[in-house]
Amino acid sequence: MANAVLAFKDYNVIKGIWGSPWVGLKYFNMFFENPIFWTLVRNTMLLSFYQLLAGFPIPILLALMLNEIRNGRFKRFIQLVTFAPYFISTVVMVSMIMLFLAPRLGFVNIALQYFGFEPINFLGEPNMFRSIYVWSDIWQTAGYAAVIYLAALAGIDPTLYEAAKVDGASRFQKIWHVDLPGILPTITIILILNVGNIMSIGFEKIYLLQNSLNLPKSEVIATYVYSMGLLNANYSFATAVGLINSVINLILLVAVNSFAKRISNNSIW
Repeated sequence: MANAVLAFKDYNVIKGIWGSPWVGLKYFNMFFENPIFWTLVRNTMLLSFYQLLAGFPIPILLALMLNEIRNGRFKRFIQLVTFAPYFISTVVMVSMIMLFLAPRLGFVNIALQYFGFEPINFLGEPNMFRSIYVWSDIWQTAGYAAVIYLAALAGIDPTLYEAAKVDGASRFQKIWHVDLPGILPTITIILILNVGNIMSIGFEKIYLLQNSLNLPKSEVIATYVYSMGLLNANYSFATAVGLINSVINLILLVAVNSFAKRISNNSIW
């Protein structure tokens, strides 16, 4: 953490971090005054919020549905199918996406042509980038995220289900009045942590899916820092932008945690 002082220095490899001269807010101003600054912030925020809004409820729904399956063998099979994609590496995942969405040989375009539609260059369409990124990420991580909620559901007192059954509650009413309140503290904690990482959208997958055609929508702060700060060996600039990201995430984390504590008494601290 102390080496974050690099953001305020003109880094020199020979002199080291602490021996390099101070430049104050030079690299922060350089980033804020960059014409692409607002485009980077907008792309990062839109992609992050899209991922949060689309990806956060799905593991909860998946866990609730799995919890209602009474056939043990079928339940284990569904868990395996939804959990397995999590172990696919990012590089392999991106390779699969590229093969699936290839303009000529991808099975998605083959299916479109079968139904009389023209093939689409999905990864070449800037407006499709966010949906491709988010929904492929949901497919890969939803099963893993659902495990946390399944563990929370397993900890609910069985007498609550018995009381609901005696009261004549339907299956949906049990979910609404027993399951959801039982896992609400877990939902709140995970939501707070996710909001606290809004600005830290994953670098690897975006960088691998990125090309010159979708760059207007796919260029985010992380990829810009890599190309401008690290490839050009401008480590002070890269550190300054990373520090900005961390401060924004910290503010969001504290704000959402305070809000959650005020309305539900569930919070990280």
